[in-house]
Amino acid sequence: MFIRIWALFVARNKEFLRDRSSLGWSILFPFLVIAGFSLMFTENSRGMYTVGILGKTMSNDPGIEDQLQRFQKTRFLVLVPFDDFDTAIDKLKHHGLDMILSPESGEYWISESSPSSYIVEKMLLSNPGEPGKGFAKRVIKGREVPYVEWLFPGILGMNMMFAGLFGVGFVVVRYRKNGMLKRLSATPIRAHEYLVSQVLSRVFTMLLTTAVVYGGCSFLYHFTCRGSYLLLLLIFFLGAISMVAMGLLVAARLSSEELASGLLNMIAWPMMFLSGVWFSLEGSKPWVKTLAQAFPLTHLIEGARQIMNDGAGFWDIRIHLLVLLIMSLVFLALGSLFFEWKKH
Repeated sequence: MFIRIWALFVARNKEFLRDRSSLGWSILFPFLVIAGFSLMFTENSRGMYTVGILGKTMSNDPGIEDQLQRFQKTRFLVLVPFDDFDTAIDKLKHHGLDMILSPESGEYWISESSPSSYIVEKMLLSNPGEPGKGFAKRVIKGREVPYVEWLFPGILGMNMMFAGLFGVGFVVVRYRKNGMLKRLSATPIRAHEYLVSQVLSRVFTMLLTTAVVYGGCSFLYHFTCRGSYLLLLLIFFLGAISMVAMGLLVAARLSSEELASGLLNMIAWPMMFLSGVWFSLEGSKPWVKTLAQAFPLTHLIEGARQIMNDGAGFWDIRIHLLVLLIMSLVFLALGSLFFEWKKH
């Protein structure tokens, strides 16, 4: 059994590595995205701004209350209440918030490394209270995370998502359509052996290309991992398996490339926008946050960010690891159950 799995594993790797256009794009695409955002977010900002309101939403100071009322009428602002100062500051450092306001104390905090914070501060100061009164600026204590560095784990996760879903799901459908799987079914190879070889092959190539992208971006943009590289490898490994297994589940019975492409896109694009690749979901509706937790990409990105940006340990990301493991096992079990060699 292991000899057959190894033979399929090697054959699939050779097929992928010989497809230079796909290999090149899987490495080049993340570099282009990081380079683009490193230029865009030096001066520009996102279209929506999130402000955390700490404690009471009203002030006893007429000047501050007047300034706050006019500031709240500004377009494109989302106000999110917070009771805990440390939680709010952590969100601000990691670009979950663009500003923190405390009406009760008359203070505000921004991230000096965030273009969005700069814009929101200008909005606040353009609505002054009475002369000599209004909010007072305070400095964040501790390390801030630059936006591009915060974005980096999301780009790596997104690249793994597309590689896992389309690199396996689409390939299996094509093999079924052209009769390759039908011919393999006549050999001693069993369905679970074939699926295991596909998963291992794709996970290997995904981790290989991710390592190349990580090393290249770290060299060019001086990104650092503040946590354990072994732990980062573990969450990338589980994330890769979950993505590949999801792709296999979609392709378990399909023989139409057009239908497979549509279903994979229907899964990939909502997952990309709701998993925090580009922006934090802080300030979104509760059902949106709940839905995001159903996606493996959410747990992959959040866990990787905690490791890379905050130096989190195993216990800190245990929930993300457990969810990815469960999702991987469920997707693999269902994919094996519904898998068919031949098209109908």
